[in-house]
Amino acid sequence: MIEINIIERIIAKHAGVDTVTVGEELSMDVDLAIAHDVTAPMAIEQFKKIGVEHVFDKKKIALVSDHNIPCASVNSRVQHKTLQSFADDYGVHYYGRSEGVIHQVISEENLYKKGDIIVGADSHTCTAGAYGVVAIPVGSTELAAVMALGKIDFEVPVTNLISIDGELNPGVYAKDIILHVIGKFGTNGFTDEAVIFSGNVILGLTNEEKMTISNMMIEMGAMIGFIDQGDEEIGEVHKTYKIDASSIVPCVACPSSPGNVKPVAEVAGVRINQVVLGSCTNGRYSDMKIAADILKDRVVAPGVNMIVVPGSKSIAQRMDDDGLTKIFRDAGAMVTNPGCGPCFGAHQGLLNFDDVAVSSTNRNFPGRMGHKDASIYLASPRIAAESAVEGCLTVPGTVEPLEVK
Repeated sequence: MIEINIIERIIAKHAGVDTVTVGEELSMDVDLAIAHDVTAPMAIEQFKKIGVEHVFDKKKIALVSDHNIPCASVNSRVQHKTLQSFADDYGVHYYGRSEGVIHQVISEENLYKKGDIIVGADSHTCTAGAYGVVAIPVGSTELAAVMALGKIDFEVPVTNLISIDGELNPGVYAKDIILHVIGKFGTNGFTDEAVIFSGNVILGLTNEEKMTISNMMIEMGAMIGFIDQGDEEIGEVHKTYKIDASSIVPCVACPSSPGNVKPVAEVAGVRINQVVLGSCTNGRYSDMKIAADILKDRVVAPGVNMIVVPGSKSIAQRMDDDGLTKIFRDAGAMVTNPGCGPCFGAHQGLLNFDDVAVSSTNRNFPGRMGHKDASIYLASPRIAAESAVEGCLTVPGTVEPLEVK
């Protein structure tokens, strides 16, 4: 008898059936529906057209203003007011005072748990997969139906397993792991499929590091990104890919694709003039600590702007309490309020045509962070911080010696 895998078991439970098969279409109950200030207004408009008087469960809907906060335009102010009005009328969760990036906020607020199904009008909804959640990105119109009915029609995807075992090299972080994988399989390697990450390396990561990896699974096309929690059998999968951890080196995604991955040693020395630390990929406290340890008693290189964007209000508060904010400011970096900041390309640090940036964010498409001709390198917080000090792409360990286990 073929044992359905862990993702399929969650799907089956929420569909009220004993088993499922790849390609099967079914309707599932949803535990949480989420949207932000860019996607929620359209969902709200469509929801009102449905004509229902109530949302399916006001405790299971969360709206967050994170992409344009404080407002970057009059239109963004209209978006915020739309979310506030909907929250007032229907009683749903609304986070509109710069509480942070949506994926970080819903995690900190404990709005979901292992085994849940989340539907979100944002492509990086897969971030919740770090906690053993099946998190599905949808469009605003589909989210409107979910808010009304509490269900989603879904086709069971193929599931693949990527197992990473061994011992990581010094200077390799979670961001390097996911960039290595995207570089290996490409941005379309798992389009509309589900991917599970496991292996002793993955199981040994912190929850924050797991969030970095699950966050970027969409960048290789995965519909569902899921991290093995190590407490139950994975089950039968379509394909299994094994990666030796020792093959992963500090790397960057070069312009202009998350799949254009190279060892940072191959592009070291490229001059930069902007560094961004933050986003739903690497805006957590541990990321800030990695960078602050490099910048302590050092300064950002002349001609380089460094922008630090905490992932949430609680992270920002901890940075203040532990002195990290002061370290960044003393080094010449600019620390902003929590949110998406320059990652989305709306405000707080847009790039010009001749800018070269190192960013801990998740996408470097043309125009993603400003002008379409700007050059963006995606990298770990360690590479970002050392590059900020040196003024060029820098191999980890150049500014501060690496700790060897």
